[in-house]
Amino acid sequence: MKKSIILVSLSILSFLGNAQQENKQQPNVFLITLDGARWQDVFTGIDTVLLNSSYTQDKKLLTKKFVGNSTEENRTLLMPFFWNTIAKQGQLHGNRNVDSKVNLTNKMVFSYPGYNEILTGKADDDNINSNDKIYNKNITILEKINNSESFKGKVAAFCSWDVFPYIINDKRSGIPVNAGYMDAIGNLNETEKFLNHIQRQAPIIWEGVRLDVFTHHFAKEYVKKNHPKMVYISYGETDDFAHEGLFDFYIKSLHNTDALISDLWDYVQNDAFYKDNTYFIITTDHGRGVGSDKESMWTSHGSDVKNANQTWMAILGPKVEALGEGKNEQIYTNQIAATIAHILNLDITDSKMGKSLKL
Repeated sequence: MKKSIILVSLSILSFLGNAQQENKQQPNVFLITLDGARWQDVFTGIDTVLLNSSYTQDKKLLTKKFVGNSTEENRTLLMPFFWNTIAKQGQLHGNRNVDSKVNLTNKMVFSYPGYNEILTGKADDDNINSNDKIYNKNITILEKINNSESFKGKVAAFCSWDVFPYIINDKRSGIPVNAGYMDAIGNLNETEKFLNHIQRQAPIIWEGVRLDVFTHHFAKEYVKKNHPKMVYISYGETDDFAHEGLFDFYIKSLHNTDALISDLWDYVQNDAFYKDNTYFIITTDHGRGVGSDKESMWTSHGSDVKNANQTWMAILGPKVEALGEGKNEQIYTNQIAATIAHILNLDITDSKMGKSLKL
């Protein structure tokens, strides 16, 4: 009798071990967005016109840190992870100077419609036409993944902007969303307790958008503990600093976010669960203007700001062809959701979604 119990126990342990191994071998995806970050800054580095304008408070410091001898050097100084790692191991799309175009399909050209398009794979201008805290009736790719048998309970989102529980519809989807100044909940480690304690002790610049460093570390601690298969991280500072015309802070935030993404990539490449089986897809919810006049104001975006629907994206992962910069192409933001489904080998797209990118 004891021998039978031992055999059954061993069989159960073997089954659980095989299930865990199979789950580990399935790809993982980190979708990362930088709110309102311009393609011009990603691909050409610091904007020297704005550097020499009234929008810059400390021209000497920014020049010392981010101005080199060429466009290539400037962009590497500003976003070293993008240009030393992604450009060599993955793909960067959206440099219109080499005819690589990435565009929104929604006509609103601001945040909620942009994130809806990224997360659902289609624009919905009739219903998503404000940034109001209204629960999204559309089903995001996150929710579809979470509803699948293979990935149930293995999806999570961490966002700086407090509208994301509504965009992702956390009540219906069941996806844990930590956004704005929400605390971490559940069985907390010491780092999470500390983050809960200090996030409101730091300067609160915007009540609806917390500083990205807290969003990043809440996400990283959750990832360490729970090893989710699908993670969404939305950084928000770049857009808010730009809206206020604070070019110094916008540039520093873009540089800092590059470093946060690098930190996350280094972590997953040294974690046995994620190593060599994890994809990063990085993009933005909208572009913005380039000048100081009303029609092209760099601080603004929306349907009335020229070329604000021009965006960009970066892709990095084990089966992503290392093409570096894309050239002579047209890509749309509505292709991201289907690309995630393709990576995860899930048939959860529909005819209205953009088509998956060829990686």
